[in-house]
Amino acid sequence: MEITPGAWLAEGLLDLLLAAAYVSDAQYNRNVPFETSPQAIRLYYFYNHWTMQAATYFFICVDLSLALFEEPALFPLPFLATSIAEVLCLTAFFGRLVHFAKVTPQMVFWKDTKNICIMVTIVLTLVDLILYGSLEAVNIRSVRWSRALRPVFLINFPESRQIRRAFRSIRNTLPDILYVFLLFTFSMLVFSLMALKLFGDRGLKTAEGSPYFENILEVVFELYVLVTTANSPDIMMPAYDFNWWYSLYFITYIIINTYIFMSVFLAVVYNNYRKHLKNEIRKLAYLKRRKMIEAFNILKVKVGPEFVVGEARWRRLVHSVAPDMSLGHLELLLRISDEGQTGHVDKMNFLRLADLLNIQVVTINIKRHPLEAWVPRLYQSSASLLVQKVVRHRIFVWAFDVIILINAIFIALDEKNPFISYAEWLFLSLYVIEILLKLYTYEPRAYFGRKQFWNWFDTLIIIAALVATVANATIQSARKYNSQQILDIVLILRILRLLRVIISVQRFRVIVTTLINIGPTMLTFGGLVFVVYYAFAIVGMEVFHGKVQFFDPNFTTPHALVCGNPALQGSAFSRARYCKNNFNDLASSFVVLMELTVVNHVLLLADGFALVTHQAAKLYFILFHIVVVILIVNIFIAFILEAFFVAYSLEKSEVETAIEKKIQELGVGIQEEEVQEGKPTDDVDAKDRGDNKRKALEGLYCRIASKKYRTVDTLLQRMFESEIAPEEEGPSLDEILNFSPSDIYPKNPNFENSA
Repeated sequence: MEITPGAWLAEGLLDLLLAAAYVSDAQYNRNVPFETSPQAIRLYYFYNHWTMQAATYFFICVDLSLALFEEPALFPLPFLATSIAEVLCLTAFFGRLVHFAKVTPQMVFWKDTKNICIMVTIVLTLVDLILYGSLEAVNIRSVRWSRALRPVFLINFPESRQIRRAFRSIRNTLPDILYVFLLFTFSMLVFSLMALKLFGDRGLKTAEGSPYFENILEVVFELYVLVTTANSPDIMMPAYDFNWWYSLYFITYIIINTYIFMSVFLAVVYNNYRKHLKNEIRKLAYLKRRKMIEAFNILKVKVGPEFVVGEARWRRLVHSVAPDMSLGHLELLLRISDEGQTGHVDKMNFLRLADLLNIQVVTINIKRHPLEAWVPRLYQSSASLLVQKVVRHRIFVWAFDVIILINAIFIALDEKNPFISYAEWLFLSLYVIEILLKLYTYEPRAYFGRKQFWNWFDTLIIIAALVATVANATIQSARKYNSQQILDIVLILRILRLLRVIISVQRFRVIVTTLINIGPTMLTFGGLVFVVYYAFAIVGMEVFHGKVQFFDPNFTTPHALVCGNPALQGSAFSRARYCKNNFNDLASSFVVLMELTVVNHVLLLADGFALVTHQAAKLYFILFHIVVVILIVNIFIAFILEAFFVAYSLEKSEVETAIEKKIQELGVGIQEEEVQEGKPTDDVDAKDRGDNKRKALEGLYCRIASKKYRTVDTLLQRMFESEIAPEEEGPSLDEILNFSPSDIYPKNPNFENSA
């Protein structure tokens, strides 16, 4: 059968699209098995388009925000309006799921628990809507239980793989932490029985006049809260007042259960988190390698003894994956991938393409200073060059750092003292002179470049402080009205100026940069906490809403003094005026849960809601503490420790070094450190550095910008990839997906020590 040129062209285009899909998946760490038919590939591209992802998140946000408008509501809307909005959201979710089913093999789709969870949640929500609406129509109040399931959509769509990974960490940690928790529970029960026998028959009373340790359930709850230190030393005082020796019981209890067991919880969580994190990173690294190998096998041709990808196909591939890439950037990546200028890219260099695409390279327009063009003789005079040399010197920066610290001392002194007031004008004048000198030395457009955040921050703070100070002085001289608000603004702006010291101290800058690098991944745990908060808030609203009411402080009626509920008469909850801590809407519920996370006065809150409902309500607060404080907060601490150690210590990758080396070889490089400080220099090559005389050069130069995709996952993955030999293809796809923490790939990894 003869193949027409059109068929060859169509087949070549299909191969290119398929290879581009694999490279894009490797670039963004996507793990979606998809069909390789032409229609499925095009649907897969559409599925991953940013508009589709944005629409999915939009409907998820709308669905979650409906709790603000449903009873009990912060902004009440009719049930019909909220139910129509929820049905629209469910329709969008179902459409997204159908779209996903069109691009994945059927067996894979039906084995994926994420898809099953989404479908079941959609059905349950519709059933709940129908039942609730029907009962409302006949004036029968029921519970909207399906609202607690709404975070399922946020967790289970493929776009939320980071949050899913955090939940997997919790799930994988649970079996090991369970044994520690059982030992902790046993210890607490033993101490509870001891407390019941020691204090139960003494006739002791609490500060509120209630019986002290006479009920085993009350004892268990009080001692559990004592572990959080929220009710220390209140819980000990009746026994301590009775006999000094009883304090030894509480000291022993706190040492064993608060310090030893809570530390063991953290140790177990941290150890298991690292173990399962290693497993996740291995999967990511090998899946990325597997995707790139698949793309290479599609495009490869044989040249001599080895398989390679031709330059023309490589260009079309990169253009398909990153259509917005500039021609200069593409040529730079080609020069890195095809170092020998052979006209093709070998396998080892091809496998680095995903990493190359993840590193942002920007061009910088270095221009001559306007004064150099307008008054060249004056700007190049000896006095002018001396001023520029002084401004460029490190001592100039240190001098103004000292001035800022001295200014901080003056800010702390009495503002009404005339000497202090006059000194502020001196400091403002010095700051203005500093900015003018920098603008005289550095090219203004480069100094106020798009990425020069600290330069913009410093200048805007000084200008705003100057304007506010002048306004304050003018108002005070007029003596017509009080200018306290403007004075407050002036003081705040002065204090903000102290932040400039951060960019001057190198170690401060490294720490801040590290925090910025791990920031995006920290948001993952923000999403995790939000999911848990949302579920607990919905449950709390269903159980506790309307039980506690908040009244204006001016209300002195007995009803207002007990938060609208006689059951709180004489309670510590009402005496502390905690009436605003209620579950009457979503926002108030989140505030209460935040207070519970801090664990201060958790006993007071739990007792208050138990009084207005039932003593069993305390289980809600215990469960929240176990899930959020013991489990999630410990995992978050483990993550922060691991992430900070890695991001703080890891140097530039081999790929980044290769890009920088090639930029310098091509003669279009500029020092990244100098540009970050807002001081682009004209020194482009090392041979120019010995020349003390400033050279006026113009043109476009390249540098590696801030790492857009430098998340902690990427850093850890890079560490593990360094253990994989360039020619190693790794295990099969099925083996990768079924990795367990005990499997070792490669055979002698040192990732455990590195991480």
